[in-house]
Amino acid sequence: MSSAKERLQDINSTIAPTPTESASSTAPMSVPIDNEIKGKLALVTGASGGIGAACARDLWANGASLALTYNTNKEPLDQLVSELEQQSGSEGRRISKHKCDVGYEAELNKLYAELTQQHGQGADILVVNAGYGKRVSSILDISIEEWDYTVNVNLRSSFVLTKLAMPHMLAKEWGRVVYISSIAAGGTSINGCHYSASKAGVQGLSKNLAAKMGKSGITFNDVAPAMITETGMIKDEEALKGTPGDVKNIPVGRSGRPQECANAVTMLCRTGYMTGQSLLLSGGLK
Repeated sequence: MSSAKERLQDINSTIAPTPTESASSTAPMSVPIDNEIKGKLALVTGASGGIGAACARDLWANGASLALTYNTNKEPLDQLVSELEQQSGSEGRRISKHKCDVGYEAELNKLYAELTQQHGQGADILVVNAGYGKRVSSILDISIEEWDYTVNVNLRSSFVLTKLAMPHMLAKEWGRVVYISSIAAGGTSINGCHYSASKAGVQGLSKNLAAKMGKSGITFNDVAPAMITETGMIKDEEALKGTPGDVKNIPVGRSGRPQECANAVTMLCRTGYMTGQSLLLSGGLK
């Protein structure tokens, strides 16, 4: 079996014809359309609550098996898994739980080893949701340690998780990678520049991979939420008062909900013609 690197080289070699190739030999090949996620394995990081839990519920409802991670908040994840396993139509599918601090590469490697052991394969769908954001606005109050930790959790882990996912997806010639970025990537943020920089990096990662791997059958997109309440970062609309994300500044007049993020994530997983896109989910907030 060819390695993932060899497979990627084969894909890249089809992008541009050599000067000796005739016009007839470079006619575009028909690429099969497969947008079915039923029976696929979805890895969702940070799934113990908020956006991650909503994504897990929605992907399960669409027939996927799940591998869900948590860091310190295990009880809500146990409750979520119990809820999903009791639903009708769960027969023949599996949900696994994994303790993982995404800030450490060794734990990410361990996570993928557990996936192989418990599911017999890697992830077909990767939803990179686990992240970190501390509400520190002024650059003068952001320490180097805080900068490094934020970039490590939000950006470096996205790269490592994606790299670990590639061998299986390349072998299957099918994959969906969805990053949960943020409106902060464009500068608008209730957090500081460190958070914005980390999320802008995630969007750059996604767009670069989409351009380079378009013929692989793998898509890369990000959902950029803004002012999503009922999450670990923003409990409710009261927490937004007096900030750029105050509900009075949002054109639709309310905050967003985790299920609305999950709707967008599932759509991206079911739409193989969409890649390299960033979906701003902000209620019209710029």
